[in-house]
Amino acid sequence: MVDNPFLAAGMIEDPRLFVGRKDELNAIASRMKGDQPTSINIVGDKHIGKSSLLYYFLRTWEQRVLQNTNRYVVIYLALRGVDCQTETGFYEAVAEGLLSHVPGWQQRNLQNPWKTKPLNRQAFSDAVKEWKQQGKLPVLCLDDFESLLRYPDKFDNGFYDNLRSLMDSNALMLVVASRKQLDVYANEHHFGSSFFNLGHTIYLQELTTDEAIELSRLPSRSINGAALSVDEQNCVQQWGDRHPYKLQLAGYYLWKARQQGKPIKWAKQQFKQQLTKAKSASKGQRWQLWLRWLFWDLPVRLGKIPKFIGVTVGDIGNWITGLVMLLLPVLVLAGVLHWNEVWDFVRDKLGIK
Repeated sequence: MVDNPFLAAGMIEDPRLFVGRKDELNAIASRMKGDQPTSINIVGDKHIGKSSLLYYFLRTWEQRVLQNTNRYVVIYLALRGVDCQTETGFYEAVAEGLLSHVPGWQQRNLQNPWKTKPLNRQAFSDAVKEWKQQGKLPVLCLDDFESLLRYPDKFDNGFYDNLRSLMDSNALMLVVASRKQLDVYANEHHFGSSFFNLGHTIYLQELTTDEAIELSRLPSRSINGAALSVDEQNCVQQWGDRHPYKLQLAGYYLWKARQQGKPIKWAKQQFKQQLTKAKSASKGQRWQLWLRWLFWDLPVRLGKIPKFIGVTVGDIGNWITGLVMLLLPVLVLAGVLHWNEVWDFVRDKLGIK
């Protein structure tokens, strides 16, 4: 069977199958140039193409920068990977990625700064600064930024402050992909680091009409010309409505229907079913986040109230105390407890006699 040029899910890795986003790609490249590179936050909903954009930029940045390409070392790093669940793991993943993109004749001088073990925050900072002295600018395309937020004890304000310091000294450039703007996450997770106010934000929207048409005409790898007929291309454009994921999904099932000798009606049914599954999965994830906030984040924050009067307890103790405080009014309204009993409990926890 001939390869399907449409990708129903995941990141587009073959640059021949990437469509559009010229303005966004040129904007990233333009902010690499000059003596003061500007870090960028790529913001967009799930399935809008953030990962594909970063990876395509990795593969094609030299065509946009053109001059002084030896100055830059560009890498793509998916932060959802197991290697990036600790600060040291993140630094080691960055070091491995950078060195894998350095020409062999330059590796000896550029490898030495990264040999410090363990590769902690100070060692990472020193290595990046050493690269700057050697005329190299690391450009890190960081995908799935939300993954770092799952480990606030590993990636704290100090971690982000250090990255910001390296960015401010023009020794490091970041292109960070996230679903929300970084300053929104700073407010949600109570980070005070100036890292979350990146220099420039690019909002990734749906494709233009011309880009959607171009995507519907993707070529097959094994035959000349478009992979789909004109009627099938029209279906892709109608079903996909300029959204990258929907366009790819429509093309995927129309191509599959043709290969299996099935009608367009079958392809449309499969398209709708898969779209419904994706929406259901997204709703399930939102419910999980909401439940985590209600039964973990909120109780922990409530439980930290005793710290303001000098009481020190661990997060588990904070969680238990906060959860009880959250449930007490409910028990009163249900008639299980009286307000006097609630007041006695609060006074006891606060140490009020």
